[in-house]
Amino acid sequence: MILRILSFSLAALLLLSCAEEEEERLDESGFDEQTILDERAEKDKMFASADDSPIPAPQRASFSGLAYYAPDSNYCIDADLVLLSTPDTISMQTSVASDVRKAIRIGTFKGTVKGSKVSLAAYTFADGDADQLFVPFTDKTNGFDTYEAGRYLDIVRHDDEDYILDFNRAYNPYCAYNTQYACPLVPAENRLPISIRAGEKRWH
Repeated sequence: MILRILSFSLAALLLLSCAEEEEERLDESGFDEQTILDERAEKDKMFASADDSPIPAPQRASFSGLAYYAPDSNYCIDADLVLLSTPDTISMQTSVASDVRKAIRIGTFKGTVKGSKVSLAAYTFADGDADQLFVPFTDKTNGFDTYEAGRYLDIVRHDDEDYILDFNRAYNPYCAYNTQYACPLVPAENRLPISIRAGEKRWH
């Protein structure tokens, strides 16, 4: 009986310890540095060895990983999604002139990054998942630290208007690694006049 009580107490302590560690990892914004680092490591593994990796096959053996800014909670922000009363269908140009995609502008994310107000249109694709929001953007780091054509965010849609935009998860289009891909270009309305020093940097 005593052993059972001790075992139960030990299990309870372990659960409490794990919960406390998880709570320490997450701040009020939901920023989780370790998860971000783990996701980056998994992406590097995929890019190095997967058959559908965008890294050109001759370069995969020497591929040593992507470059990133260090995770920074200042770039994990609260944002409101202001929906359009009538979603707007647009033609979104890609990096290949003949490849134009039908996208649906469903609304605009509004938030503040390090004291600067930002607005970013959110899109879905006519032939894609309506619950996956596509948020392409450019910023003042493009052509310097980051890919010159801009970067992307993927946001899972939900019923609430309150969202978290985590620019630590901003990623490059596949065109940044391989010109064989056709990648959506960033619409003018999503060109930010500030520097977003978070997420993926340019590959070369």
